[in-house]
Amino acid sequence: MLYAIICIDKPGAIETRKTNREAHLAHINGADGAIVQAGPFLDEAGEMCGSLLIYEGDREGAEAWAAADPYTKAGLFERVEIRTWKRVVG
Repeated sequence: MLYAIICIDKPGAIETRKTNREAHLAHINGADGAIVQAGPFLDEAGEMCGSLLIYEGDREGAEAWAAADPYTKAGLFERVEIRTWKRVVG
């Protein structure tokens, strides 16, 4: 099953994002292929302001992965939503 992990940054938190980016990317790469797609949301100025990740596995795994994300631990996100997702294209 696929899950979209939708994360919205707290306003003004770009430095928290930048400081924790390497650890976040290592967390993605350490997920044994469970993160099948990922990237940041951008605001109108082109600055990163959130994340979209596609997790393949079960819901418990998606929740555990999101909770262990260095961005989550650093308090970057205003909110995180995990939704079941169905790939139609690609």
